[in-house]
Amino acid sequence: MTERPTTSRITPVDLAADRSPDSVDPELAEILSHALTHNGAPLNIFAVLARHPKLLKRFNLLGGFLLNKGLLPARERELVILRIGWNAEAEYEFGQHTIIGRQVGVTDEEISALTRTPASHPWSTGDAALIAMSDELSDDDCVSDATWELLATRWSEAELVELLVVAGFYRLVSGFLNSAGVQLDEGIAGFPD
Repeated sequence: MTERPTTSRITPVDLAADRSPDSVDPELAEILSHALTHNGAPLNIFAVLARHPKLLKRFNLLGGFLLNKGLLPARERELVILRIGWNAEAEYEFGQHTIIGRQVGVTDEEISALTRTPASHPWSTGDAALIAMSDELSDDDCVSDATWELLATRWSEAELVELLVVAGFYRLVSGFLNSAGVQLDEGIAGFPD
């Protein structure tokens, strides 16, 4: 596995530091005004994506839909995102979604278990299938027939589509975070001990 950068490779946009009203792009200021924040500033992921405002705007549309308007129960969605983040060694992703996961019912024990082999935790059949799907997509970009059959016993076709898109979107996010060297937001933990 490629060593992850220890510093940001792309300087995050800091609108607060730029005091000149003429130099602030009003569209970017509007986009960032709706971004998730930490200590009053946009999360580092959004501040780095802000280097490409048009892409950030569309990124937020899809990401916001998956997080807030999708069909999947939030807990199960977060199991997938956390496992994808772990598999990609995306500490930023894992740290942010640890917070979100806790808010939607993922326990600290489950968060820790997502960093180990699935057999090390007594996952339900449904949760184990989500983890297997995440692992298979991370390893081979295809869900096996056996895992698909397990998933299809619980999820509708629309939900299966969303599961695949969630996993793919957060693999993309993980690769972006890793490659751009996006640093953890101050006070946010990354991987569990």
